[in-house]
Amino acid sequence: MVAATLGAISGSISDVSLRLRFGAQAPVVTTPSTAENQSLAHFEAVLGSYLTDSQVEAVKRAYFFAEQAHYGQVRRSGEPYVTHPLAVAGILADMHMDPQSLMAALLHDVIEDTGVTKNDLGAQFGEEVADLVDGVSKLTHIEFDSIELKQAENFQKMALAMAQDIRVILVKLADRLHNMRTLGVLDREKIRRIAMETLEIYAPIAMRLGMNSIRMEFEDLGFKALYPMRARRLKAAVARTRGNRNSLVEQMKNQIESTLAKEGLQAQVVGREKHLYSIYQKMRSKRKSFSEIMDIFAFRIVVDSVDTCYRALGVIHSLYKPVSREFVDYVAIPKANGYQSLHTVLKGMHGVPIEIQIRTRDMEDMANKGIAAHWLYKSDRIHTNPTHARAREWVQGLLEMQQRAGNSLEFIESVKIDLFPDEVYVFTPKGAIMQLPKGSTAIDAAYAIHTDIGNRCVACRLDKRLAPLSEPLESGQTVEIVTSPTGHPSPAWFNYVVTARARTHIRHFLKDQRREDSVELGRNLLDKTLIGLGMRLSDLSDGQLKRAVTNMGRKTPDDLYMDIALGTLLPHICASHLSDAKTDKRRDNHLASSPLASVAIQGTEGFAISYAKCCCPLPGDPIGGYLSQEKGLVVHQDNCRNLADKRDQPERLMGLHWDDRVTGIFPVGLRLEAENRRGLIALVATKLNSVEMNIDRLATVDKDALFTYVDIELQVTSRVHLARIMKRLRTIEGVRKVTRAARR
Repeated sequence: MVAATLGAISGSISDVSLRLRFGAQAPVVTTPSTAENQSLAHFEAVLGSYLTDSQVEAVKRAYFFAEQAHYGQVRRSGEPYVTHPLAVAGILADMHMDPQSLMAALLHDVIEDTGVTKNDLGAQFGEEVADLVDGVSKLTHIEFDSIELKQAENFQKMALAMAQDIRVILVKLADRLHNMRTLGVLDREKIRRIAMETLEIYAPIAMRLGMNSIRMEFEDLGFKALYPMRARRLKAAVARTRGNRNSLVEQMKNQIESTLAKEGLQAQVVGREKHLYSIYQKMRSKRKSFSEIMDIFAFRIVVDSVDTCYRALGVIHSLYKPVSREFVDYVAIPKANGYQSLHTVLKGMHGVPIEIQIRTRDMEDMANKGIAAHWLYKSDRIHTNPTHARAREWVQGLLEMQQRAGNSLEFIESVKIDLFPDEVYVFTPKGAIMQLPKGSTAIDAAYAIHTDIGNRCVACRLDKRLAPLSEPLESGQTVEIVTSPTGHPSPAWFNYVVTARARTHIRHFLKDQRREDSVELGRNLLDKTLIGLGMRLSDLSDGQLKRAVTNMGRKTPDDLYMDIALGTLLPHICASHLSDAKTDKRRDNHLASSPLASVAIQGTEGFAISYAKCCCPLPGDPIGGYLSQEKGLVVHQDNCRNLADKRDQPERLMGLHWDDRVTGIFPVGLRLEAENRRGLIALVATKLNSVEMNIDRLATVDKDALFTYVDIELQVTSRVHLARIMKRLRTIEGVRKVTRAARR
């Protein structure tokens, strides 16, 4: 009956559906091979175990469509290409995924590798399946500068599709898993690239979604592909060790089972063997030998209820002595991927360390299959399922990062950071639990609460004590964020934030701030240049300005102003588009010396202006500017030798002066020449502290046996402030000379 059904469906597809696509030249399906028939029969058997007859028919219809579409195509191994989508669908069927996911798996390469379009799939199988297939399809029609950029763009597209339907990633993971299982026919370089990508991206994604079984297979297959010799030797070592361990494992297993049974607890006790990649990683990260890693025995206890989990924990702790600080309760506080279990470490028979995991059967299923566990049965209440809710929250975070990232490479780097969390759990002042990656700081916590709180964060209290924003958080701490309306992110925060969310928002804020600063400065520079020509920006009509902007290849005036500030477009060139020939000539004669062309520096321009380290200009110093293509407007002292060296580029020089209302702090360098004696640095630091200023760097360089130089990099508000500091330093006994110097 099955054969008759298959034949009817095959005929229906080839005679009607596919001829709509391929016309009279539609290929005829050949008889599948014996191996293919066996695989197809197994696939049907799995489908029949949990789907209805109508759902099975729909999935089989997708199979025959894929078979027709891939007709004549073969894999590198020589097998018909359709064996690959069938295997991918088989992986998802073993997880009991829904029919739409299975159809998408069978059709996932049709758009990319055949003439079938998304619209064709939509007409045949519905828009839901077509959208899933499109989300999984690779970007083969776009040329990229590098393999890394192609991978980043592919993942970016997948993230966008995941935001619409999380099943996209499940199909993609199954696709990658079968590709990893059949890597052997590829060349060595391609094997290494695919294996590295799998370990860096797909294995962490599987873990992030709680799909532990797939994650472990990814890691072992990737390990064998990258380091075949190491994998073989490690596998042989594990096999040798297994024989010696078996008797001890069996003894401990029987002891645990009998103790639980005496207490009336029904439980399944199984020994857990570490997979190869886990052993390899622990040997590398902990710098331990193979024998030290394999000295630890591991068991999993599976029970019927959450209450029994805690009762079993008490029994186990009475049987063996627990190791302090090695108990973790992931039942009360699940991991971000929905994983739940009790973890404890004990001293077992003969003092052997034992790792124990205690969980329910549902938790066991969730630990292995993650978000895919019971998908079909949970799909009706998907919006109330906490695991699916966490997955959707993570995907929404990916979408937010993608929108704020400058490019796909920046996005993929953020994702990699986010995929390797070792969690800490902290509390808000109101008692809410926050889950953050290990090493997170208060800034990470602030951005986890809300972007505005992160952007306005100025201080924090950990357990009601003031603490540095850079201090790593520890589980159990209560974190209180102190904000200010004038607070804003600093580039230094990149040195100690951990989460991708925090890094993305900090980078986004700094980019926006730089743009705002640059637009204002660029407008000011252009206006001052036009003043030197007897014109003002305000004299131009909107139409005149728009035409000039278009002539210079910019879309908006703000784009023009920003390019001027960043040094990629010179103000006098812009002025030439806004003035007639006579004005242009006058500019050449008088622009450089005209006091009207001088730009006022207020010290609040932010990222739009940088101060030269060679001369460290301060308010009160005569100054000039140079428009650098790398740094924008760089302010020098007017007598700086580096500025003088640029006199051959007058079009890039700008007349500058300090505004009467100048504010802010400015970097400066000092050099002390002093007697070489003990305690000198302490005396210098004490004197500097007494005049209220920030020290960036302090170092010593020996001049000779009697004298030494002390180089100081600090921040001051003006020349007057610096003079007070230098006067105070000259009072130190043994100091011969204090002079301004360049910073490093």
